[in-house]
Amino acid sequence: MSGQAAAFFDVDETLLNTKTMAAFWRYWRLHHPAYGPQTTPAGLTVAQLLTLPREQANRGYYQLFRGVKAADLAEAGRCWYEEYRHSDSAVIVTTLAELRNHQARGDTVVLVSGSMRACLEPVVAELGVDLLLCTEQEQTACGVFTGELLRPMTGPAKARAVTEAMSALEADPRECSAYGDHASDLAMLQAVGRPVQVGCDPVLRAAARAGRWRVLPALAGQRNG
Repeated sequence: MSGQAAAFFDVDETLLNTKTMAAFWRYWRLHHPAYGPQTTPAGLTVAQLLTLPREQANRGYYQLFRGVKAADLAEAGRCWYEEYRHSDSAVIVTTLAELRNHQARGDTVVLVSGSMRACLEPVVAELGVDLLLCTEQEQTACGVFTGELLRPMTGPAKARAVTEAMSALEADPRECSAYGDHASDLAMLQAVGRPVQVGCDPVLRAAARAGRWRVLPALAGQRNG
């Protein structure tokens, strides 16, 4: 995982053509209907919850997995992704091509996401990604989730994690790239020398115009290689 440059990729709607937390929740409720509540302590459904500001939404979402065994969630994540990856529009093909180009150059490739390891580790394994920076859920000594978070990975937290990773990797920020699709990725994109907007978020588009960033269309398709 060493090198002079690193490339940081947001996941939801930047690399995968889905919101992983919402997609996984549908799978989880279908296959594990007796496991945990269907609403948050505030009485919100997941659909309602995910319309809230991202930090608030994430904290509420992970409360739904209080009492779930980490091993069970990891297995469900593997099964969900195995099902999802075969869809005709599973990935953003333009971004995946960029990821492969970075790997071919020997850059360290990092996924940065507010989603959880259960959903993301299968992606890391399939794509041969070097490092995963994601929301970390608190669990007991027996491997059961408490519903609390050890580390959220949204907004400014993404930028801090990217900055720390570049330092640990001894990577030159000016030579590093980052890819994101949403205004919440702005701080992360600004932390590197080569930011790339994916899609057409208006906040990022304004920043891209001002900074002359590259902009990629969010073209969805099947994963090929």
